[in-house]
Amino acid sequence: MLQLVKDFIGLFYPEVCLCCGEELGVKEEFICTMCVYKLPKTNFHKMQGNPLAKVFWGRVELHSVAAYCHYQKGNTVQGLVHEIKYNGKKDLGAYLGKHYGFDLKGSELFNRVDALVYIPLHPKKLKKRGYNQSAYFAEGLSLSMGVPVLHNAISRIKNTDTQTRKSRYERWENVEGIFKVDKIEELKGKHVLLVDDVITTGSTIEACAHELIKAGVGKVSVVAIGSADTISSI
Repeated sequence: MLQLVKDFIGLFYPEVCLCCGEELGVKEEFICTMCVYKLPKTNFHKMQGNPLAKVFWGRVELHSVAAYCHYQKGNTVQGLVHEIKYNGKKDLGAYLGKHYGFDLKGSELFNRVDALVYIPLHPKKLKKRGYNQSAYFAEGLSLSMGVPVLHNAISRIKNTDTQTRKSRYERWENVEGIFKVDKIEELKGKHVLLVDDVITTGSTIEACAHELIKAGVGKVSVVAIGSADTISSI
C-alpha cells in the first residue's frame, strides 16, 4: 500500500537526482546511476600513504585514513553534504555510507575493523539539527561492511566555533579537551573506525582520535564522506 501511494505521488512529483536534476529511475535513490559514477571519488582506501593520511603524520597515530570523495567549494559533493546537514536528507548520508562501505570492505586497510564510532555533535547543536549526519553515514557503512556502530561511545563536552580562518595552533586550541570517551570497556583493544562527514582541517579528528587512543583503543582508522582538497596545504 505504501509503495502504491509513493507511485501515485510520483506521477505528479517525480523524484529527481540531487546532482543533475534528472528524474530518477525505478531503482535509483537520491542520485542517478550516471552521477554516482561521476562522483569525484578519491580511492584513498586503496593507498596506505595517501595525501589525506599524510596530513595526520606527526599529529596522531592512525592506522588508515580515507574519504569517499573530494570536497570542493561548489562541487557536487559539497551540495550533497549540504542536503544532508541542512535540508533534512539524513537518509542520503546512509545511502552514501552504504555505497562507500562496499569499497572499504574490499580494502585490506579497512576490512578488519571491529567497531564504528562517529564524531559527536554538542547536545545544543544536536537538539537544533535533530540528528547527527555522521551517525547516518556510519549506519550506511555498517550495513555494507557488516561492522556494528557503537552509538554514544563518545560525547562532545564543549561547544566550539567554526575552524574557518583559524591558524593551525588556534584550530588545535579550539578543539582541545572537547571530547570524552564514554564506552571505554567496549572499545578497549579494538580496531575502531572513526567516522565524520567532511575533513577540512583535521583538527577535530586529531582531538577525538587522541582521546580514543588514551582510552586504550587498539587501532584508530578514519573515514569521511569528503576530504577538502585544501587540507594538504594546512
